[in-house]
Amino acid sequence: MDSVSQATLGAAVGELVLGKKVGKKAPLWGAAAGTLPDLDVLTAPFLSESTQLGVHRGVSHSLLFAVVGGIALGYALSRLHRDAGWREWSLLWFCGLLTHALLDCFTMYGTQLFSPFSDYPVALGSLFIIDPLYPLPLGAGLVAALGQKQLSRRRKLNVLGLSLSTAYLVWSAVGYIQARTAFAEALAERDIAYEQLYTTPTPFNTVLWMGLARADDQLWSGLYSLLDEDPDIHFRRIERNSHLIADKLDQEPVQRLLWFSRGYYRVEDRADGLYFNDLRFGRSDSFLDSTGNYVFVFRLLQDPNDPTRVPDFRQTPPFEAREEDTFDARILSRLWRRIGGDKRAANL
Repeated sequence: MDSVSQATLGAAVGELVLGKKVGKKAPLWGAAAGTLPDLDVLTAPFLSESTQLGVHRGVSHSLLFAVVGGIALGYALSRLHRDAGWREWSLLWFCGLLTHALLDCFTMYGTQLFSPFSDYPVALGSLFIIDPLYPLPLGAGLVAALGQKQLSRRRKLNVLGLSLSTAYLVWSAVGYIQARTAFAEALAERDIAYEQLYTTPTPFNTVLWMGLARADDQLWSGLYSLLDEDPDIHFRRIERNSHLIADKLDQEPVQRLLWFSRGYYRVEDRADGLYFNDLRFGRSDSFLDSTGNYVFVFRLLQDPNDPTRVPDFRQTPPFEAREEDTFDARILSRLWRRIGGDKRAANL
């Protein structure tokens, strides 16, 4: 999730755990705990892009880090603030670090919850990376709570915000199940045999969902809104073009991209080299038509002494090809109509 949501969640959790005892220091340190795991991005200047792709949402987002880091940071903080013991400060840090990792698991990026013992990326995919409906009740409850002098009322308002935001997480999981079921049934009706099915919401909502089904070297993409009156889903076929990297599958940067994308990719051969697109993060047109650029794009670098070798890759800006592909008000308007069940908003 975005940094604002994570910091707000950490602050609310800090207030819940220790606000009664240490006052406003609890949400401040809770916000720090909710932000800390994402500081793994600071390692980027010192690592290759392929290594950094594995580091982000790695050990700093793990259960082990929540336990060890929580105890260590809690003990250190107890030396600074003696109005609570190290066990209480450790509980605040543990809860802040843990809830950060668990919230990230609801997105499609992938969180290595069991690192360093396993690099398996946990990704339910029921939340878009930025969804304003999650942090709004959370932040409103926290702000209202901090404005109260009466501790009991302060606690109730903070718990209310946490409860509403958690209810939204549960709702997203319910929407995910319904959308995934709809995609599976539509694929079966079209006799499309698939090996993998990925379902995730389109930007900023949990009503309109994108489905990606992998069948051999093809992907089938479709859109489904929980408000659709007609259950019929149109699927677009997308070639993965895996033959373009067939001679590079044993190279570490390519293996990293295959691990990261979970098979939902498309390779493109452009004038300046090969490009690897991760389709899980959508396109600039939100798959409403066929003109957008993919959001997560990696250019495979070429060794000047060995054209078949890929020493690394570079993530490229998502909308660099054409200005008209930018995710703008026009796309937002069509997206809003499609969320409401208007299939005419999608020019397929």
